[in-house]
Amino acid sequence: MHTKLIIVEGLPGFDKSTTASLIHDSLRENNRNAELILEGNLDHPADYDGVACFNQMEFESLLLNSGDFKDIFTKRVEKKGNDYLLPYRKIMNEHGSFSDELMNTIFKHDIYELPLDQNIELITDKWAEFAEQAFREDKTYIFECCFIQNPVTIGMVKYGEKQEKVMDYVLKLENIIERLNPVLFYVDQDDLEFSFRKAYKERPKEWSSGFIDYYTNQGYGKEHGYEGFEGTLKVLQARRAMEAEIVEALKINKVKVNNSGYEMEQYKSIILDQLNLFGVLK
Repeated sequence: MHTKLIIVEGLPGFDKSTTASLIHDSLRENNRNAELILEGNLDHPADYDGVACFNQMEFESLLLNSGDFKDIFTKRVEKKGNDYLLPYRKIMNEHGSFSDELMNTIFKHDIYELPLDQNIELITDKWAEFAEQAFREDKTYIFECCFIQNPVTIGMVKYGEKQEKVMDYVLKLENIIERLNPVLFYVDQDDLEFSFRKAYKERPKEWSSGFIDYYTNQGYGKEHGYEGFEGTLKVLQARRAMEAEIVEALKINKVKVNNSGYEMEQYKSIILDQLNLFGVLK
């Protein structure tokens, strides 16, 4: 069976989106049916972005305090078992912003703000649904992040969990996608500090301040007393070490690629060689 899933992982500023786009372009140039799913896609087939989860009592309470959004929430919520899943970011994009009070209430139930065990249950179920769908399709999906990054970010960075639990989370996902004959491209850079400083300067200030706040004011960063840009670098170094061990433990086809020189034509050639090596373009 040909590869139905290609996963691109790596740290912020390491050219993951560029790598994912190059892979997608290479597949399309070889007449392969391919779909690129970048980080932040609100319609991600295997993950949740901008989705809140409530039980019945919590959702009914939300409706009582949702004002003009009550009918919209009622129509847009998706019920799965005992869970009520609300795609609140899509609703905001289509119908406008919520009041601060309503937004705060909803955000507390964002799937990536939930306790880790509940997050793991919801996310693994979502991956299982995707794997079942993708197995039946004649298509190759390219995912940027979400396979390693999200478990590590919520597990280690947010909650300060030990490596064993985070690795177990990723290995559960690996077991789910094994039938898709996946390939992992792990993007690395020689100089973590240089790459992160480059991303820090190039991206909007809102992203930079939010990233530093997330990495230093909770979980691993807070436990170690890390602050500001330098503290964020220390958390990233710890994350890099954990991800290296996770990648080593994975049994799926995998390769590390490096674009420290930012030489695009050479990097594209490396990507193409690896796709051929794994038989993705056959």
